[in-house]
Amino acid sequence: MEGKKTYLKVIVMIFMILIFMIPIALIQNLIKERVQTQHDAISEVSSKWGNEQTIAGPILSIPYYEVITDKSKVTRKIVRFAHYLPDSLYVNGTLSPEMRYRGIYQVVVYNSRLGVSGIFNSINLEQLKTPMENILLNDAFLALGISDLRGIEEQITLKWNKQIQGFNSGVGTNDVLESGISTHVRLSADSLRKGSRFNLNIELKGSQSLKFVPVGKITQVKISSKWKTPSFDGAFLPDSRQVNAKGFSAYWKVLHLNRNYPQSWTNDSYKINDSAFGVSLLIPIDHYQKAERAVKYSFVLITLTFLLLFFIELLNGVNVHPFQYLLIGLALCIFYTLLLSISEHLSFNVSYWISGVATIGLITLYSRSISGMKQIYLLIMGVLIILYGFIFTVLQLEDYALLMGSIGLFVILAIVMYYSKKINWYDIKII
Repeated sequence: MEGKKTYLKVIVMIFMILIFMIPIALIQNLIKERVQTQHDAISEVSSKWGNEQTIAGPILSIPYYEVITDKSKVTRKIVRFAHYLPDSLYVNGTLSPEMRYRGIYQVVVYNSRLGVSGIFNSINLEQLKTPMENILLNDAFLALGISDLRGIEEQITLKWNKQIQGFNSGVGTNDVLESGISTHVRLSADSLRKGSRFNLNIELKGSQSLKFVPVGKITQVKISSKWKTPSFDGAFLPDSRQVNAKGFSAYWKVLHLNRNYPQSWTNDSYKINDSAFGVSLLIPIDHYQKAERAVKYSFVLITLTFLLLFFIELLNGVNVHPFQYLLIGLALCIFYTLLLSISEHLSFNVSYWISGVATIGLITLYSRSISGMKQIYLLIMGVLIILYGFIFTVLQLEDYALLMGSIGLFVILAIVMYYSKKINWYDIKII
């Protein structure tokens, strides 16, 4: 092989490798589009059934008049709200998951049954620093935050001490909660001093996740379900949990010292949703993430395959036309579209090997037409099997993926450097 032709082929090969990054970039965009389509499908189903639900409360709000005198010495009264959180809050519930489908995409939804109970201990109104006649005890109300009211299935009734009453839509004020239900409660000097007990049951639909805001001075939440793949997330992890083939159960205990807001305040001084915690019902499908990670190794795969063909040319006197490099490069790119499309219907591992075997078989058969030498196309097949096997192994690792990938690339580079010693790069002669 003449030196000038060899150098020209190297330039052409490098140019083609760079050109192949264009379809690889398009495949990456395709993966992002499929992920977005999946999110759209989940949003569409959730919008009709019920979105992710967050339960906050109950919160006792007492309106009062704040007397303000302006510069003109004109006095006016403005309605403010004092908000009180329960001293103890206990939630015990079950989740009944169901699967919904939108095209090829799965969406998990659930029905929940929640029992909520707790105690408001004695409330001291002196901290308001306003006369008792300006405190509107008769207009006090209890609000329960529910992020998506469409998920309410049955009328919710409140047992407040010995009284039973229904809730109405709306939270009375948006100081703390933005969406939910509320009901007026009877307060007196005696009930403020002795405290009040509450109890209510909720049947609530939602999708993907259910979270709770720890408004109690001591908040205890216990949730169980038949769902086998939960993800516990939010501001707090469970104190205890059990996950097995029958489902899961989890228990949280959160103190008021664990969060960044007090048991009482006035107006909109604090927002509480950042402290929410709970469980997500995950569908164990990560094929898009793994496909995206696989595409990141495309440059290495294409480069090493071309480098292998180039070394075969130099060391065995076989001529590979640039057009043949082009076809082999296209086959390597199509592997990723096969992987993406098949993994939407089968598991990622099965899809990977189906796509890998098809690609390796196609390139091996094509290499046989390039050179009739059996050892050459068997060498190409063996190297491709090693490369695809290496990438598959790295994809299965999460915590050690970077380490194994770095070591693997170092070993590959060492092998390339070893065999490149056999070539006189000035005269392009085998030595």
